[in-house]
Amino acid sequence: MIGTIGDFDDSRTMAEKTLDLRGLKCPLPVLYTRKALASLAPGDVLHVECTDPLAGIDIPNLVRETGDALEEARREEKLLAFRIRKAPAADRSPAGGE
Repeated sequence: MIGTIGDFDDSRTMAEKTLDLRGLKCPLPVLYTRKALASLAPGDVLHVECTDPLAGIDIPNLVRETGDALEEARREEKLLAFRIRKAPAADRSPAGGE
């Protein structure tokens, strides 16, 4: 079979993982988030839920460092929720610490 430019194998389904970090205090939410992101494949999505107010600063900074995409960040009373998509390896920052 001859493919055209842009064809790719789309047989892998993107995974979504939820990380419930409610009740944990700094620096644990960002450390667990970093570890979870390291285990994901490019394109996978990580949902993070936490209650530590500092995570509202730490997790967006982590995502900026790693080169992943923060697709959503929201606050509902004391709950902070983030949706992070793992970036392809070519798009990731070399300072990502992996």
